[in-house]
Amino acid sequence: MPRDPRFDILFEPVKIGPVTARNRFYQVPHCNGMGRSFPSSMAEMRRVKAEGGWAVVCTEEVEIHPSGDHTPWAGGRLWDDRDIPVLARMCEGIHEFGSLAGVELNHAGQTSANLYSRVPPLAPSDMPVTMREPVQARAMDLEDIRALRHWHRAAALRARRAGADIVYVYVGHQLSTMSHFLSRYRNHRTDAYGGSLENRSRLLREILADTKDAVGDTCAVAIRLAVDELKGPLGFTSDGEGRDLIEMLAEEPDLWDVNISDWSNDSAPSRFAGQGFQDDYVAFVKQVTSKPVVGVGRYTSPDAMVSLIKGGKLDFIGAARPSIADPFLPKKIEEGRVEDIRECIGCNICISGDTSFVPMRCTQNPTMGEEWRSGWHPERIAPKHADETVLIVGAGPAGLECARALGQRGYAVTLADKGAEAGGRLARERRLPGLSEWGRVVDHRTWRIGQMADVALYLESPMTAETIRDFGADHVVLATGARWTADGVGRENPTGIPTEEGATVLTPEDVMAGTRPGGPVLIFDDDHYYMGGAVAEALRQDGCEVTLVTPATEVSCWSHATLEQHRVQARLMELGVRIVTAHNLSRIGRGGAELACIYTGRTQEAECAASVLVTMRRPVGDLYTELAGSLPSLARIGDALAPGTIAAAVHSGHRHARELGAAPADGVPFRRELIELTADWPARRD
Repeated sequence: MPRDPRFDILFEPVKIGPVTARNRFYQVPHCNGMGRSFPSSMAEMRRVKAEGGWAVVCTEEVEIHPSGDHTPWAGGRLWDDRDIPVLARMCEGIHEFGSLAGVELNHAGQTSANLYSRVPPLAPSDMPVTMREPVQARAMDLEDIRALRHWHRAAALRARRAGADIVYVYVGHQLSTMSHFLSRYRNHRTDAYGGSLENRSRLLREILADTKDAVGDTCAVAIRLAVDELKGPLGFTSDGEGRDLIEMLAEEPDLWDVNISDWSNDSAPSRFAGQGFQDDYVAFVKQVTSKPVVGVGRYTSPDAMVSLIKGGKLDFIGAARPSIADPFLPKKIEEGRVEDIRECIGCNICISGDTSFVPMRCTQNPTMGEEWRSGWHPERIAPKHADETVLIVGAGPAGLECARALGQRGYAVTLADKGAEAGGRLARERRLPGLSEWGRVVDHRTWRIGQMADVALYLESPMTAETIRDFGADHVVLATGARWTADGVGRENPTGIPTEEGATVLTPEDVMAGTRPGGPVLIFDDDHYYMGGAVAEALRQDGCEVTLVTPATEVSCWSHATLEQHRVQARLMELGVRIVTAHNLSRIGRGGAELACIYTGRTQEAECAASVLVTMRRPVGDLYTELAGSLPSLARIGDALAPGTIAAAVHSGHRHARELGAAPADGVPFRRELIELTADWPARRD
C-alpha cells in the first residue's frame, strides 16, 4: 500500500552538522538493561530498530571513566580502548540499514556511587550521592575539571573510532556531572564554575568545545538538555534558565535533544500523562535556534508527528518507548500500514527491566530483549510446521497474542472466550482510573486477528472439557487466566487471613464489576504493583471512604520500577485515601479489621464495612485438570500457567506460538552471553 502523502514530510532527510539523517524518526538515547552486561542483545536490539526505519539510533548512557561508574546499572562503557568493540558492533548493525548511530557519553558524578570501581565520586560540591548508599561525592578542584574534560574528549574519539555518527554532550535528567554543575541546588561553588548561569555553564561550554574540536569534522555533536525540571524557581524552567541556556548556546551544537527532568517526568507513565505532554515545555527551542531539534512525547500518531513538524516545534520525532513497542513504526507509516502499529501503552514495564538490571521487556512487543538471545524478530516468524488446527480457550492478553502469532505462522486458529468482549483481565482493568491506554494490548491484537482469514474469534462461547474434546483440534491451548483470591493468602500471610463468619470480603474483580459497599472500605495490598492503588482510586472516586493498608513501607512499592510510585501515593493522598503502611491485616471481622505492625506486632483496630484483598491470583485450572492426559497436545499459557504481569502473559502466548511444532530445547532455551576468563587467569595470590 502506498504511503499517505500527508506523511511525506516525515521522510525528508535532515542534515545534522556533517551527517544527514535519512528521515525524521529519531530513537533518542534510552536505557535497556543490556548495555555492557548483555552487549550482543543490546547491539541486535538497536540493529532491528534501524531495520525498522529509525534514521537515528542512539545508545543508552555510556560511561567515560571509572569515577562515573553506573554499576549495578547495565549501561554502556568507554573507559578505554578495550570497550570499543562492543560499541562498534552496535554501530555496524545500525549502518547496515543506512541509519546514523548516536552515542550518549556521560559522567554521572553525584548520581553514581562507584560501587564497582570504588573510586570516590565527583561533584561540583561536597554532597552525598543521590542514591541510598552511604557514599558522599567530593568537590572537584580545577585539576579534576581538567581531567573530566580529557576523559570526555578521549571517549568522544573512541566513539568515533567505533563508528559513531553523533556524539552527545549529556546534560539531561540531572544524571550527569555537567548537569550538576548547571544546577542551582547542587552547585554551591564560589569560583568561576559557580554562581551565575554563565559560570555554572562554563564546564558544559568547555566540554562542548572540546568535543567539537575532537570529532566535529566528521561527527555531529548533540546536546541533550532538560529545559524544565518541574521544580519551579529552584531548578531549570522553560521560561527561565532552561530557555536562557539554550539562547546562550543556540548555534553551538549540531542538534538539540530537549526534554524535561527528571527521568520519571520525561518518561511519565500513561496513568498520569498523555501523549505530547512535553510539547508546551520544549516548543520555544525552535524559536531561538536554527539547529535541528528533537523532542519526545510518546508519539505514535503520524498525524500528530506531522503537526509538530509543520508547526515548527520539532525537526525530528524522538522516541524511546514507542520505538520499543514497535521498532518498525517508521516503516509501517512509510508503507501505508499505520493500522499495524503496536502503540506504546505507557506502562513503563520496559523501564522495570533496566531498574532490575535485566534485558528490557515490553507489554506490547514480546520480542523486545529476545532479538539476539532467542532469535525473535518483531515482524517475522517461521511458517507453520504442519497443516494443523489450534483451539485456544481464553481471549485475554496471552490467548490473543498466541492466536495472532499462530495466525501469522499460517495455522488455522479458533479462539473462544466466554466473555462478551475480548481482553480477559484487561477487559476490566482498562476501565480502572488511568489505565485506558492499556487497552491497546487488546485492540491491536483483535484488529490484527480480524485481518486473518484463518483465525476466528468467538465471544460468549464457554467451553467445557467435553466440547473441547469434541472440537477435535490438533492442539489445545488453555489461556483461561487467573482470579484474585478472597482468602488472604499471599506474601505476608502464606496460610491466609482469619476471617469472621459474615464479614464482607471482596476481590478486585468484585470492585471492577461494580460492587460498592455501603460503608468504609479497607484495601489490603500485598501485591505491591498497580492494582491496590487503582482499586483505591476507583472506590474513592465513587465516594467511598477508603483506607489502604500495606505491609510495605509505602504504597505500590514495586512501581518504583516503573517510575510511578510517588505519583500513585500522591494521587491517593490528594483524594483523601487514608494510608497505613508497614502493617499486616491480621484479622477480618464483620464491622472492622485488626492491623498488626510488621515491626512490633502491636495491633490496632480499623473500622470497615468491607475488606478488599489484593494479595494473589490463583490460576483458573479446572479445564486443565479435566483434560490432562486425554488430548494429544494440551498446554497452558499466561496467567493460567503462572499469574504475572500483562507483559509476562503476552510473552508467554508469543513464546508458545513460536515454539509450537519445534523440538524441545535441550538445556538452556536461549543463547547466553558468557564471560571469558582473561589471559592472566589464575590471578596471583601472593
